[in-house]
Amino acid sequence: MAHGFGAEPTFRRRWWLYLIVSAALVLVITPFVWMVLGSVKSNAELRSVPPTWLPEQLTWENYTQLFSSLNFGTYFVNSTIVAVVVTAGNLLFCSMVGYVLGMLEFRGKNVLFAVIMGTLMIPGLVTFVPLFVLVVNAGLADSLLGLIVPFLVSPFGVFLMRQFVLRLPKDLVQAARVDGAGEIRIFAQVILPLLGPALATLGILTFLGSWNNFLWPLVVAQRESMYTLPVALALYSTGQNVTDYGFLLAGATLVVLPVLVIFMIFQRRFIEGIATTGIK
Repeated sequence: MAHGFGAEPTFRRRWWLYLIVSAALVLVITPFVWMVLGSVKSNAELRSVPPTWLPEQLTWENYTQLFSSLNFGTYFVNSTIVAVVVTAGNLLFCSMVGYVLGMLEFRGKNVLFAVIMGTLMIPGLVTFVPLFVLVVNAGLADSLLGLIVPFLVSPFGVFLMRQFVLRLPKDLVQAARVDGAGEIRIFAQVILPLLGPALATLGILTFLGSWNNFLWPLVVAQRESMYTLPVALALYSTGQNVTDYGFLLAGATLVVLPVLVIFMIFQRRFIEGIATTGIK
């Protein structure tokens, strides 16, 4: 009885917290709901004043136009290849560097980590032009490699993996060394299977950033066949100073769907990784 009696007062004491969370949820969801509903409206209705929330007449014209006038398949494949390879590269290389910085002892380790952390403070626009010059000089401009290689490893990913590795017991590594295992085998068979939550977190964040990346593909991809979805949608939704909002909203809806699917699949791992990865 005492336990049941205390449950209701606890809820009453935290009603303001539930109110704030509900209000924040509404603010986050509203743009996505508006995007989906707007994608099935006509352009005339989208420009009407006052705006309508629910479509007066449901139309699939925007999606039909998207697949008929836009080489959607090519752009989707380009975005998928870039996002998947960049994500895989970050998962592999960041976890390897995180293992080295978290478990191994060597001279200059703290200095190296300080340099990596220092790069987090440098705005991306500062390194944008030098990075572009390097890609051009390497002959990777206007290619998928030019969109992939510069982002195969990230300072944030190294930091995240290193912090998670620090939480793992070093006795596991020492026991594996006693059994004669090398560092590569220890990393692959002992450490990597324990990094599931951190890998899921880094994977979702990296895939999201790569999938939605706009400025770098806009500059590096010069041929239409190299465009990614965000670039193609931005360029083809505007013509003669008039933006086709229905076309743009339909494309944005399709761009968001893969990210939502991936997040729903790895949601539990993502939350676990955020909760358990701390600063040691």
